[in-house]
Amino acid sequence: MIIPEITVGIIVGTRGFFNPELSRSDKEKIVKVMEAKDVSFLMPPAEMTPTGCIEGHEDAVKAGAWFRERRDKLDGMLVMLPNFGDEIGVVETLKYIDKSLPIMVQASEDEVNKVSVTERRDSFCGKISVCNNLYQRGISFTDTILHTENPDSPEFEKDLERFLGICRVTKGLKNARIAAFGARPMAFRTVRFSEKLLDASGITVIPVDLSEIFATAEAMDAQSSGVKEKLSTISAYGTIPDRIPSEHVLRQARFSVAIDQFMNMHDCQASAIQCWESLELNYGCASCLSMSMMGEVGKPSACEMDIAGAVSMYALTLAAKSPSGFLDWNNNFGREPDICVCTHCSNYPKTFMGSELEISELDILGATLGKERCFGAVKGQVAAGPMTYFRISTDDSAGRIKSYLGEGEILDRDFPMDGGIAVVQVPELRKLLGHICTEGFEHHVAMVRGQVASVLDEAIGKYLGWDLYHHEA
Repeated sequence: MIIPEITVGIIVGTRGFFNPELSRSDKEKIVKVMEAKDVSFLMPPAEMTPTGCIEGHEDAVKAGAWFRERRDKLDGMLVMLPNFGDEIGVVETLKYIDKSLPIMVQASEDEVNKVSVTERRDSFCGKISVCNNLYQRGISFTDTILHTENPDSPEFEKDLERFLGICRVTKGLKNARIAAFGARPMAFRTVRFSEKLLDASGITVIPVDLSEIFATAEAMDAQSSGVKEKLSTISAYGTIPDRIPSEHVLRQARFSVAIDQFMNMHDCQASAIQCWESLELNYGCASCLSMSMMGEVGKPSACEMDIAGAVSMYALTLAAKSPSGFLDWNNNFGREPDICVCTHCSNYPKTFMGSELEISELDILGATLGKERCFGAVKGQVAAGPMTYFRISTDDSAGRIKSYLGEGEILDRDFPMDGGIAVVQVPELRKLLGHICTEGFEHHVAMVRGQVASVLDEAIGKYLGWDLYHHEA
């Protein structure tokens, strides 16, 4: 998985009349925690300040200058309060740093039998004061599960994982480059998007005409190392029926290599592809398998040139560190109000499917365009398990990016339809569908295995500032 590395800056606040040993001890704990999780971090050297922590304006100037020299390496900030801390020291250090960075505020807990003058922390109170100052300065921050929790506690471990996800999503989307392979299908006005609104949030769209990709693919030597390696990857990726001619698999491999080359050349992290009908008619394969394999390594790809859908997929991949799928809200499941069927032809990554894949022809397009032109669909029933769904849309009329997200479950329920099938349960599904229709969202949705809605809620709504509807029962 190609996931950006995160570097966290650490500010340890203190207040002079509290036992300095408590602060030193917590600093040692956080270093052990970060090293154990292999997380990169930056913390001012202990000799920089009298206490080794940050207290007051003078310490803040020194620490702020130290962080400013390393500003380009920072992806988030952790504020630690081993004791009451010093609101001025914390906030004035942060003013030297990019205000849009995610910030998490942690406060250590007192022990009931250790509240003497030399033993107490008062972090419970100090955290409120620090957060008050952050609010006054308009600085967004992330809270922890518990108001106070120690840096070596299970609760903090969960909070740190969540915070790293928030940092990944924020960093990744602010610097994302999305390849746009071809034009949108003529019949799908629904996937139109505003390149300018995305660009205003740091997301760059890199367009290319499909004819350039076709020319690159057709010029490839079948004996080249790149094509041979891709053929090997395809062979191990899923089951290909015996009826499929080897030249159809070779054509798919060449197309995949051409797509990979463009993505690497232009430093793109995700893509959207005009997956019908130009590709089938003018080159002779489907794009689903190529998209699936890219998604499996952390470079998600959306169908039908849905750029906003590709951004949605990438956000989920960053949040979960797991391949995301791209689906249609497609069918009712009898009269069960909280269950529906989500499908695509499909481009689902192997890990998202979670079950054995068949790689064969597109069904609907194959019936009209000819199956010999349509090899490359990834088929199978998506394995059961918890999932998170997410979707952004560029609302040109309102000049905003809007989004929705929530959590649900992929069920172990059969549905007799071809393609990639996911029978999905979402609490209060009718309410969600009503919001999707009323707000003019597309029929496409991105999903990922696991429950990461809390990560996206903070990253999207708080740090990126996009309109967000978090659907909950």
